[in-house]
Amino acid sequence: MSLSTSSTLPRWTALAAAAALAASLAACQKKDEHATVGQQVDSAIAKAEDAARDAQAKAESLAADAKQAGQDMKEAAQEAVADAKAAAAQAGAEIRQGAENVKAEVNEAANQVSQAADDTAITASVKADFVKDPDLSALQIDVDTKDGVVTLHGSAPSMTAKERAETIARAVSGVKSVDNKLTVTGS
Repeated sequence: MSLSTSSTLPRWTALAAAAALAASLAACQKKDEHATVGQQVDSAIAKAEDAARDAQAKAESLAADAKQAGQDMKEAAQEAVADAKAAAAQAGAEIRQGAENVKAEVNEAANQVSQAADDTAITASVKADFVKDPDLSALQIDVDTKDGVVTLHGSAPSMTAKERAETIARAVSGVKSVDNKLTVTGS
């Protein structure tokens, strides 16, 4: 059964008034037996009207309280939604920043691995070129490469062989510079 608040309130008020009237009539008969029937009815009506006003005031107060509680709940829900959105945005930003940090670290590691691979390739190429030269001994020359800088350690049979070792190392692709620390052991 669907009743609107405006049509329900007068019905409840009327029922409350009738109940109060009946109770008042019964009470009147016990308290004041000397009053006339008209006085008793007037007294009962006055009491019923008072009870109806009290009931209506309580109903209006309850309705206002319910309306305020509904408004408070709506505001709390809106605040909770706003807080959840802010937290989600913050978490998203932190995740994006974390992903960027990981990406940068991975790129740096890849660059280091690439540089190490480049250095290894340079070292191998210089050694291979030394093997091809009849005056240089690849076994007597140690080749170290770091960030494209080649360092030669060991011995060369002559000053010409020492200079040729440096020239061969400089000619390899990817070499930035050569630190020639070879010692001349022959004439």
